[in-house]
Amino acid sequence: MTEQRERRKVRVGRVVSDKMDKTIVVAIERRVQHRLYGKSRRHVTRFAVHDEANDYRLGDTVRIVETRPLSRTKRWRVSQLLARQEVPEAAAIEAPAVAPIVAPPVRRRRRRRAAAAAVVATDAVVAVTESPAAKTEEPAEAVVEESEAPTEAEEPTDAA
Repeated sequence: MTEQRERRKVRVGRVVSDKMDKTIVVAIERRVQHRLYGKSRRHVTRFAVHDEANDYRLGDTVRIVETRPLSRTKRWRVSQLLARQEVPEAAAIEAPAVAPIVAPPVRRRRRRRAAAAAVVATDAVVAVTESPAAKTEEPAEAVVEESEAPTEAEEPTDAA
């Protein structure tokens, strides 16, 4: 009788991480249909794969083969490089300077809070003075006096 050995599982995927020593992470994408609704969905499985010589880089398409357990998570090894794709480094790409986005103020439901938030400090000093009309039945008039600002601009002098 001739014994027939089981064939090992073979998958094709893309390298999504090469940051570890002698290990890469390969993502394998497959399309599956939802069993009830029939809509096609993308299902991604990530495998930790042994890479002895650290040859494979981010973006490469590789063929991986099932093997004995090499560590807690590694049960696959790379068998072949199918395509090499150049992925630009993140450090080489400089994003343009963008002004930070400021969120609009939150509208409050309570009127008390909205009224308190509407009070704005001003540079003018408001002083209420009594007028002779205050002694009579007429309402008092408010007189607004602005704070005293320096009239002359002080310029720095060069001593040297």
